[in-house]
Amino acid sequence: MAASMYIVVEGEDPGFDIFVNGRALARNEDAIEKLALRVGVRPLIEFFSADENSMSLLIEEGAGNRELMHRLPPPQWYSAQDGLTTVEALIAALEIEPQQLGSEGEQVLSELLEYRRVLEKTREREMRWHLAVSWR
Repeated sequence: MAASMYIVVEGEDPGFDIFVNGRALARNEDAIEKLALRVGVRPLIEFFSADENSMSLLIEEGAGNRELMHRLPPPQWYSAQDGLTTVEALIAALEIEPQQLGSEGEQVLSELLEYRRVLEKTREREMRWHLAVSWR
């Protein structure tokens, strides 16, 4: 199974495309967390929150625990600007030196650029977001 880190925008339909592949981000999450800490921003994984929809998807994919559904805390939502602060710092670091994440640096950078596009639209619409994870 391949993991993917994707953006969830609060509400039923944000009115724009929020799809980001997120597989390179998931594969390199530890290295990205270390990079975020090095450049002094909040790691992306700290924006993770499990809501009922994402947990249902995990269970359908065979990666979640059905018993946890009844004990989930309310989803945590974050400001788009907070996410943009992290994403833009990571983009800046990888534009200077993409190879610091090895052979996948360019792919991670590409996905971060997609995250930035989604988070900018989220901010423009004054919406909130969080990260979710999928295993497919």
